[in-house]
Amino acid sequence: MSFVNPQFFWALIVPFVIFAFLISTNKERLARIFDEKVLKRLSATDESMPMVVRNILMLLALFLMIVAMARPVIEKGDRTVEVQGLTLLTALDISGSMRSTDVYPNRLTFAKKKMNTFFDAMPSDEIGVVAFAYSPFVLAPFSSDKETLKMMVEGVDDSYINMGSTDFSALGELASSLLEKKKPKILILFTDGGDEEAIAGFAEILKSNKIDLYVVLVGTEKGAPVIDENGKPFTLEDGTIAITQRNDALGELAKENDGAYVVASTGKEDIKQLVSVIKGKYQNQQKGEVTVKERVEYFYYPLGLGLLLLLISLSSMPRRRKV
Repeated sequence: MSFVNPQFFWALIVPFVIFAFLISTNKERLARIFDEKVLKRLSATDESMPMVVRNILMLLALFLMIVAMARPVIEKGDRTVEVQGLTLLTALDISGSMRSTDVYPNRLTFAKKKMNTFFDAMPSDEIGVVAFAYSPFVLAPFSSDKETLKMMVEGVDDSYINMGSTDFSALGELASSLLEKKKPKILILFTDGGDEEAIAGFAEILKSNKIDLYVVLVGTEKGAPVIDENGKPFTLEDGTIAITQRNDALGELAKENDGAYVVASTGKEDIKQLVSVIKGKYQNQQKGEVTVKERVEYFYYPLGLGLLLLLISLSSMPRRRKV
């Protein structure tokens, strides 16, 4: 037998021993004040449990509760469990063009809602999240806890947006590192796209690392002005307002890279369509194995016995005699 939380036992056993010593050696307060004959008339009736026995029961109850807190278990070794689900890496675009308002209320917020819809549609899958623009970074490690993933994505606000150019090659390098030991390797972008020149190096990285690309494109072909951090349209050197359109080149790259893309729209049909494609393609690979420790818990035995002894000791508290 072993303990899951032995630190609780050693942290509490010392004060317990001190407490037990004080209880066993300390004379009753009443015995120090009253004469023995007077105390006898004020003491409990013969029906009550002797003080020594009651103290022993209470101390034994406390000791058993300490043992229960340490969680005694019998280890039965490791067991391999088969789990269902894929491992996917999602990436959220936080470049300056994501402030544009051609979708309500803006591209960034719209993309975040689409990511949350995607999380809901993949309940048993392990998903990681990165954010990317000029320099990509991990927003949330791989996890099957979708509520935590949603919370991390919701925390991305306007202050995260980077007005610099998007470095897709840096995103590709980060994705290849995070997906290095995963199989299959799946990357899903939530973005308003990128031009062919910007994604040229990205395409090579995906192919060399055998990463399947899927894209959720946000924005419209008509486009909208680029908005700066002050909420004003961004102007070029010649004074004209910068307009950004959705660029579908990434979608075409996804198709070339054994993936697919959808154009984000209101409702959930776009994400359902994408999830259907992903699950259909990898239906024979949605299995994995994890090793878990198999153990038998025994904490409820000392806990139950301790509570019983505590109840017995408290139910026998002395009652005053009527004078």
